Amino acid sequence: MTDIQVRRAKPDDAEALVNLRGLMVAAMGADVGGPDAPWRSAAVEWFAGQLASPDTFAAYVVDDPAAGVVAGAAGNVYVHPPGPNDLTTVRGHVYNVSTEPDFRRRGLARACMVALMDWFRDETAVGVVELHATDDGIDLYRALGFSESRYPTLRFRRS
Repeated sequence: MTDIQVRRAKPDDAEALVNLRGLMVAAMGADVGGPDAPWRSAAVEWFAGQLASPDTFAAYVVDDPAAGVVAGAAGNVYVHPPGPNDLTTVRGHVYNVSTEPDFRRRGLARACMVALMDWFRDETAVGVVELHATDDGIDLYRALGFSESRYPTLRFRRS
């Protein structure tokens, strides 16, 4: 694989996006279970639905002729109130940035991220794009212009 060809994901890429998501979540230290883990079928359905909403969701992938989809990045647009530093009414969120282990360190995730950021800039009205970074990905995101927020992410889980 020498020439990086990024393409926008289609609904039939949903399962590949779930596989990449499993790699990403595992890299964050979570147990993702096996191929039959219940979250996977729910995620395939979710990605297929999101891929059918091109105005608010985009995923970009790289294919290998033998292995299929080997890298990708996804993001969505969501409603957010304006504030003093961002007058827009929508924000972007990036997630699912992942590359199959045998294809890492070749610029594939970067190429997918650049395509996704181009989509945010050229085809949406977002003023701010946010993401959660792993230790492996943070340098890529910084190189693309992301910076740490002054505010930590907190999470509440309904029991």
